[in-house]
Amino acid sequence: MTGTVLRALRSDCPIAPRISPYADQVQGWLVEHVDRLGLPADPAKRRRLARAGFARYAGRLYPDAAEPDLRVLTALFTWFFLVDDACDGRDGLAPAQIRALRDGALALLREGPRARHPGFSGPLRRLLVQAWREPRRRMPARWRLRFADAVADHLDGVHREATTTGRPPGVAEYVRLRRATSAAYVSYPLIEFASGRPLPDAVYHHPALRRLAGLANDLLSWFNDIASLERDRATGGGHNLVLAVAAERGVPVPAALDLVAGHWRAEMGRFVVLRAATPSFGPALDQAVATHLDGLAAAVRGTVDWTLESARYPVGATP
Repeated sequence: MTGTVLRALRSDCPIAPRISPYADQVQGWLVEHVDRLGLPADPAKRRRLARAGFARYAGRLYPDAAEPDLRVLTALFTWFFLVDDACDGRDGLAPAQIRALRDGALALLREGPRARHPGFSGPLRRLLVQAWREPRRRMPARWRLRFADAVADHLDGVHREATTTGRPPGVAEYVRLRRATSAAYVSYPLIEFASGRPLPDAVYHHPALRRLAGLANDLLSWFNDIASLERDRATGGGHNLVLAVAAERGVPVPAALDLVAGHWRAEMGRFVVLRAATPSFGPALDQAVATHLDGLAAAVRGTVDWTLESARYPVGATP
């Protein structure tokens, strides 16, 4: 059922698909890299990671990145997925452990690799140290702070989700929480790293760009929720937009799925309209803004395509 809906939404997506020519090569590098780090420790989870195709996901979001930069981006993506897996489900990290991981990761991002925290060590820390080295060296301080703030917001959302397991949220509450847990706001600053075009804070936080960023986040998050529906019915405690709509509207899950898909199509139309109406910021900035907007669109389309090809999801690798 969900696979049919997802493929229909992909057909209705007006954003053209793109992928880096280095994606498969970097995927081979990633498997060797995490294996050297001993991540994850469980062999079955390591095989699952290899089949997930995180380099293809990064390659779809940043198709113009140079190969060395795509390795950095892929390593960062992998770190966030490993954290998500560690925190997810009934057997995931306890809220106090998530908080310790958050504090340790932020100390590393804000203070550098010498920063230590008792709740954040081992291979997961080493992966982030290595992945953060090049962005920290190359990008300006204001960008590094922006990225760290986005990571803080994401991990705070993961912590909030862990503390509300067993209490299904309402739709409005869930949508707000999902914008944090999706990590989309973490991926957006990486557009600037991949392109070498950092935006001034006043432009990055301009209301027109923030509206588009929020819309793109919702679109990729809701698509992912449809793909994860059956798993979340079993383990998520109601943390899925389809389940939240079903509970709040008092309708069966298939009807809620249709409602979410219809809303996704409407919001996609709004994204296209608002993107076309983005104001000019002057000749010195308009190209960087256009690159950023292309990156937001790629985050949506890249999530759509990767979800339907990745073995991470039950609908993955389907025709």
